[in-house]
Amino acid sequence: MRILFAGDIVGHSGRRTFETVYPDLRSAYNPDFFIVNAENSAAGLGITSKIAKDLFDLGVDCVTLGNHSFSNREFFGHIKEFDKIARPANVNPDWPGKDYCILSNNGYKLAVMNLLGQIETGVFCDNPFKCADKLIDLIKEENDVDGILLDFHAEVTSEKKAMGYYLDGRVTAVIGTHTHVQTADEEVLPNGTAFITDAGMCGACDSVLGMDIGVSLSRLVDKLPVRYEAAEGPGFASGVIIDTDDSGKCTSIKRFREFE
Repeated sequence: MRILFAGDIVGHSGRRTFETVYPDLRSAYNPDFFIVNAENSAAGLGITSKIAKDLFDLGVDCVTLGNHSFSNREFFGHIKEFDKIARPANVNPDWPGKDYCILSNNGYKLAVMNLLGQIETGVFCDNPFKCADKLIDLIKEENDVDGILLDFHAEVTSEKKAMGYYLDGRVTAVIGTHTHVQTADEEVLPNGTAFITDAGMCGACDSVLGMDIGVSLSRLVDKLPVRYEAAEGPGFASGVIIDTDDSGKCTSIKRFREFE
C-alpha cells in the first residue's frame, strides 16, 4: 500500500500550488491514498465547504484538520456533509465531524485519525495519547483495516516524537503537522511505524510559514496586533510518501517538495 500525505495547505497560494502539482504527484507515485491537511486553506485560517469540495473534486481521498478546524464559522455547519474529513478527535464532543475516516481503494482499507497536541495549540483538548488508545481499539473493533495513519497536529516536537514511539507497531504512520516547516527526521521506527515530526506545508515560497512577511514582522518586531494574512506568490508543496507491506507496517518513508 502506498500513501501520499501533503502538509498544511496555506491560503490561496497553497491551494493553487497544490492543485498545480497534484496531477504530477499522482502520476509519478501512483498512491493508493492521497491525504492532505487543509486547516489553513481558507485565507490562512480554517477551511470552507467550497474548498473542501474542490479538493475532493480534484481527487484527494481524505482531508485532515487541526486547531483551526472551525476558524471559518461557515464550515461548522457543513462538515457533516463530508464523509472523508477527519477533525481532531480529542476535542469537545460538541464539535461536529468525524473522529476518524475509513478509506477504501485497490483492495486496501486505511483508517485516518487526527489528534491535537496538548501543548501550546490554543485549544483545550483531552490527552492525545489516551485518545489514540481508544480510537485504535475502536477502529480495529469496528473495521478490518490494512493500516492506520495519524495526523498529529501539534506544536512541540518532543510531543510528536513521543507519540511516534508510543504508537510504534500499532499504527502505520504518525505524521506531524501544524508547524509548516518540513523536518528531515523521517524514519521507520523499530516496530514498523513511519514517523516525521512535520510534513511541511503547501504555500508561498516567500512567506513566514505561509503568511505575509510584512504582517508577520509587524506582529513579531513591532508587537502590533495586526491580523495574519496568507502570503501570495509562487509556492511549493511538501509532504511524505509512505510504503507498507501486506501487514500494514511501513517499509519506507520519503519526503517530497515540489515547486509550482
